[in-house]
Amino acid sequence: MIVDCGIYRDGRRVDSPSDIDGAVAALRSRDDTFCWLGLHEPGQDELKAAADAFGLHPLAVEDAFKAHQRPKLEAYGEVTFVVLKTLTCPDRRAPLRVGELNIFVGPRFVVTVRHGPNIDLQHARHDLEERAGLLGHGPAAVLYAICDHVVDGYADVADMLEDAVDDVEQSVFSNERTSDAESIYRLKSHVIGFRRAVRPLGAELDPLVRGRIAGVGEEETAFFRDVADHVLRLSDQVESLDDLLSSVLSAHLARVGVQQNDDARRISAWVAIAAVPTLLAGIYGMNFRHMPELGWWWGYYAVLGLMAVICVLLYLRLRRAGWL
Repeated sequence: MIVDCGIYRDGRRVDSPSDIDGAVAALRSRDDTFCWLGLHEPGQDELKAAADAFGLHPLAVEDAFKAHQRPKLEAYGEVTFVVLKTLTCPDRRAPLRVGELNIFVGPRFVVTVRHGPNIDLQHARHDLEERAGLLGHGPAAVLYAICDHVVDGYADVADMLEDAVDDVEQSVFSNERTSDAESIYRLKSHVIGFRRAVRPLGAELDPLVRGRIAGVGEEETAFFRDVADHVLRLSDQVESLDDLLSSVLSAHLARVGVQQNDDARRISAWVAIAAVPTLLAGIYGMNFRHMPELGWWWGYYAVLGLMAVICVLLYLRLRRAGWL
């Protein structure tokens, strides 16, 4: 499905064709224009029409149609194919939503193919259209704007994950007994998904940073260096979060073990105390006829008193030892 299609000249949008044929016709009418075609989960026929119109490589088109690619950058002659993972997480308890964004960048066109729960590129498009100086750099500026918008989305997810990790850390080390294993594992899965999207991106952006891609000159490399710096910072941040979560999980499991040991000692202490009256009652509950204490009129009270004294002494001793 075509989400948007714009024809740009001298840093401004000059036309909005409704279909691919109209975009191609607009490009042929003037040589100083370029097109940004946005597709969302297109069908095979629609994607093939775009490939035929802009001369996209069949292998790249196949990757864009099937999706489920790792972040990468590949050059097919004058056309550069970029794959980015998009990340959204509406709530701390919700699963991390991973989408995919495939970008074809040619001398006079940009084709974006979005799959899954992606962030909306309309905001990036409108923001870029308001910056005529940047948009004047052509398709390279569109690629930068998209990368910058996606990486900003990474930063929002990273900040949310960092807040969630801080909360679970405080919960683990609080005085209350908590069960945080599920929350920690959920955050670990978020961090792993985040790392899979961000970590490969730093190396894949290197050709853009060094100006080794067609259409990216020395002026444009400065923009991609800024994106690469953000990616590097996010990579360090996610590594720190992963290490912190591993430490928090170890601390939580160790604390659970200590709590279980305390529970076992407490139960054992009460069992020891309960064993005293059970033992004495068992002895005097034996149905022997000749037991000397049976004839004592104060024997019953003496045995109850003995039970109480031994239980109190045991309680005080176990409490002093920290078992109660």
